[in-house]
Amino acid sequence: MTKKAVPPYFAAPWEVADASAFQALQRGDAAPEQQKRALDWLIRVGAATYNITFHPGMPDASAFAEGRRFVGSEVVKLLAINTAAFASVKKGADK
Repeated sequence: MTKKAVPPYFAAPWEVADASAFQALQRGDAAPEQQKRALDWLIRVGAATYNITFHPGMPDASAFAEGRRFVGSEVVKLLAINTAAFASVKKGADK
């Protein structure tokens, strides 16, 4: 049985533990597990980073989904980027 796709403009599903993780993150006292949970939820569920953004016959929904996915892609990029390389380039530019 195939589950019907939910339009991207509907609220993303969440659990109390997700909200608690984000609230602890905001307060600055999130445990490592909460930090990971919040980031995982943001990337996978909130931004729907790995979901298909094409919605046949619904160009506005496709555009909305792509904008949402773009946020997740930027977060994933920042997690993977070599910050040491950028720091050394900036030091060289400051001379």
